Amino acid sequence: MFKKVVLTILMLMLIIIPFKVSAISASSAIVMDLDNGRVLYGYNENNSRLIASISKILTCIIAIEKGNLNDEIVVSDIIYKAYGSAIYLEVGEKITLKDLLYGLIMRSGNDAALVIAEYISGSVSEFVFLMNEYASNLGMKNSHFVNPHGLENEDKSANTSTVLDMAKLTKYAMENSTFREIFKTKNYSTKSSTKAYVWHNKNKLLDEDYITGGKTGFTELARRTLVSTGSKDNINLVVVTLNDPDDWKDHKDLYHSIFNNYKSYPILKKDDFKIENEEYYKDNELYIKHDYYMTLKESEVNKTSINYNLIKLKDYANDEIVGYAEIKLNNQIYHKEPIYIKVEKKEVKKLSWWQRFRRWLFKW
Repeated sequence: MFKKVVLTILMLMLIIIPFKVSAISASSAIVMDLDNGRVLYGYNENNSRLIASISKILTCIIAIEKGNLNDEIVVSDIIYKAYGSAIYLEVGEKITLKDLLYGLIMRSGNDAALVIAEYISGSVSEFVFLMNEYASNLGMKNSHFVNPHGLENEDKSANTSTVLDMAKLTKYAMENSTFREIFKTKNYSTKSSTKAYVWHNKNKLLDEDYITGGKTGFTELARRTLVSTGSKDNINLVVVTLNDPDDWKDHKDLYHSIFNNYKSYPILKKDDFKIENEEYYKDNELYIKHDYYMTLKESEVNKTSINYNLIKLKDYANDEIVGYAEIKLNNQIYHKEPIYIKVEKKEVKKLSWWQRFRRWLFKW
């Protein structure tokens, strides 16, 4: 009888107080290590959803890589197809690609997105083809793009992705110094051929000292979407949330959780690099050009390993790559550091006039 009463009470508690799967409000979320792509936290990370204006991250990095930042673009009537957030371009106005990109990221200008797409590819449809090609090359397996801005099209089609795919994209984009600069800018002013612009970034997270960039997004169907990047104590992260009504708080909580539970540990030191019992290149010095640190929990440090994968070259030159140091955690490779060789230059002794004469004489 007693057991039945306890069981009934427990069942009632489960009904009244449901088990909380996640401490955040997002439908899906992820925290990824920007240095190696390792997922430190993931929740529904492969669920495809509408992504709204964080689509502009892809538009931006494509434009940086394919265009000329100093090119002056004449705004066409394509801007009449734009609605929602804008930087209020005018037909016939001349403005540089660089300025358009700041307006694209900081003010989420949908008009800027269309002008950029037309400049890069000649038409929006061709640019969208390029977007999907980029996504495929980056391994964004669950993403599909239909426009450069992220709004829903008239036929209800829209850009879709996952937090994992958007983290991959942001990691790639953050390797570009121009993108990093645009992504973190709080305030920007410029002049086009007809007027002056002063923009303030919509991203409230930029007020936090550890935040290094971000892009907001919102539509009625997608709801709030957010991508941010942050760094502290050599820990470099990207956080992505989709359909998150409390995204500012959730992003800060996720950063604080990682910063409090992980540290950056030295795995390879260039000034103390040596491969024990290496025989093939023993007559030459092997070296690496960079230190490598990895973001780990204390309990994970002893689970890391280094595998030295050397290529046995018959002929090699000074400063040539002869292999890689593979950093593993739980038997998964997270980083490959190139190993170089330093070839000692042998001093060539000058021949005396008599030795040179004898060599000449013996030729005959």
